[in-house]
Amino acid sequence: MFDVKDTDFFELEEEGFDTVLATDISFSGKIKFNKPFMIKGKVFGSIEATGDLVIGDKAVVKADISAGRVLVKGGLEGNINAEKLVFVSSEGSVLGDIIAPQVILEPGSHFTGKCTMK
Repeated sequence: MFDVKDTDFFELEEEGFDTVLATDISFSGKIKFNKPFMIKGKVFGSIEATGDLVIGDKAVVKADISAGRVLVKGGLEGNINAEKLVFVSSEGSVLGDIIAPQVILEPGSHFTGKCTMK
């Protein structure tokens, strides 16, 4: 395979996150955080963070995102601006633009938008 820097948070189990938005929760509004955050439910609005964000495999997110690193396993409709990395897994889907220094789209992932690697 290949070695990807800054992917240590991909290995975190749910217990490794300070905050997890559970599958039965639907949230509308603005989310701000500094520590690792996992979304397993539904989010509509915007996300501003200095920490890492994981969008779980059954999550539905319709939001513009600004974060350190973003891992997309579920569905995202919105733009991503990441300081370090955006990783879209094979089961992930992004409908929106991505801006990040490093962008990884696994085979099988879905991406519709513009990608800018700064």
